Amino acid sequence: DFLFFWGAVFLVTTTLVAFLKKENQEIIPAKEETKGITDTYKLLFSIIKMPAVLTFCLLILTSKVGFSAADAVTGLKLVEEGVPKEHLALLAVPMVPLQIILPLVISKYTAGPQPLNTFYKAMPYRLLLGLEFAFLVWWAPKVKHEGGFPVYYYAVVVLSYALHQITLYSMYVAIMAFNAKVSDPLIGGTYMTLLNTVSNLGGNWPSTVALWLVDPLTVKECAGAQNHTCATAAATEV
Repeated sequence: DFLFFWGAVFLVTTTLVAFLKKENQEIIPAKEETKGITDTYKLLFSIIKMPAVLTFCLLILTSKVGFSAADAVTGLKLVEEGVPKEHLALLAVPMVPLQIILPLVISKYTAGPQPLNTFYKAMPYRLLLGLEFAFLVWWAPKVKHEGGFPVYYYAVVVLSYALHQITLYSMYVAIMAFNAKVSDPLIGGTYMTLLNTVSNLGGNWPSTVALWLVDPLTVKECAGAQNHTCATAAATEV
């Protein structure tokens, strides 16, 4: 029902835009240079070879390593500790208005000559929230009772998620603003797409590695098997 409702809203609004919104013919935008596939990839390669772009790509590819475990594993570990999936899903609902408002607020601070300052300032707070998420996972079995989890535990989780969203969007909006600022207008689409793709990759590969490392780095104890770490799936089964 939820998906059906928003699907209908999406179809209605986009149809209204298509029929009611008219292009402003008076303003003629600067024509972006169009190239074929081969020329475009040659252009991308020449952009990447620029020393500043190469250094920047290396930085954004590694800048999110410190957040990978907290971002990718926290929800899974909370479920493992007994927090119901449906409750975690419901906790995402209060985040929606926050996610709408945050870019509007943060954009005021990233519109200046140095948008990455917001990125730098948000980074230590986001790293500290990684410790907060680790605490939430550790705390979960301590407060769990027969009826589930107390309301105050969910309140702390919502507050932690809200603070995390603030730091996440501060970094996200800042990097987007910087990419828009440094991109050459004549090849803006190609330039920005390249930088945004690298930025997205910089967030995805650490999360994948973090998920892959969860089992090898998890310390387990098997009941009735002394001095056995049960570190691998085969050992756990045995």
